[in-house]
Amino acid sequence: MVNKVTLIGRLGKDPEVRTLESGTNIAKLALATDESYKDKSGEWQTITEWHNIIMWRDMAERAEKMLKKGYLVYIEGKLTNRSWEDENGNKKYVTEVRANTFRLLRGEINGNKNNGQASKPNTAATTTADASDDLPF
Repeated sequence: MVNKVTLIGRLGKDPEVRTLESGTNIAKLALATDESYKDKSGEWQTITEWHNIIMWRDMAERAEKMLKKGYLVYIEGKLTNRSWEDENGNKKYVTEVRANTFRLLRGEINGNKNNGQASKPNTAATTTADASDDLPF
């Protein structure tokens, strides 16, 4: 069986990183992917999908240091589902991508240098959960 997700998209906000009581770091990211198509009238339309990304331990720390809102990122991982009960006893569900590797593809937002702030170089940087993983490009 296979559970593998590959995404290339832009971060919708800076990573949210926190440390659990056990001392384990976790990062949550919101990644947007776009798909364009022509509608019946011939006009171009764009659909944006938002993906919940989770990174653990050292990868979470690297994400906090390397990634910023608007960055173009390659993420590879697997789909996970979890559920919980809210304060009213309603069952809630979420689907997340548990990343096992990410690669910064570009540190610029639409060709601009992040509103004058320091930008990551245009060269790609890769970080993985397992150094033996190979990226497909």
